[in-house]
Amino acid sequence: MKFEPDEYRHESNAVSLLNYHFVWIPKRRKKVLIGAIAERLQQIICEVCHENRWKILAMEIMPDHVHLFVNAKPSDEPSRIIRLIKGRASSYLRKEFPELLKLPTLWTPSYFVSTAGNISTEAVKNYIAQQRE
Repeated sequence: MKFEPDEYRHESNAVSLLNYHFVWIPKRRKKVLIGAIAERLQQIICEVCHENRWKILAMEIMPDHVHLFVNAKPSDEPSRIIRLIKGRASSYLRKEFPELLKLPTLWTPSYFVSTAGNISTEAVKNYIAQQRE
């Protein structure tokens, strides 16, 4: 079953549409996310997302950065999502690929996150402003 990015998620106590675009990079922006490492990273991301019921809308693993567009539950804050993904990926990849041990850590501590939905910020502001009318 395919999940569309503008499809609402129905949980027991909430209806939501929380889509997060994450971008993160390896330490020193090294181009290490290639070949078997990139393939394994994709598997790890898919496993973590499946375990937490996050729906992957899009993913691209570039040699020096990762893009992940994911739909999440309202109870899962973005900082937790990225912490779980980066944490497991770092642990597993550094064990499985000893060449990654040359880096002091696999990932930089920083990341980019942005939300995306099916309506614009301006539309929400206009809707709220019209509520008193």
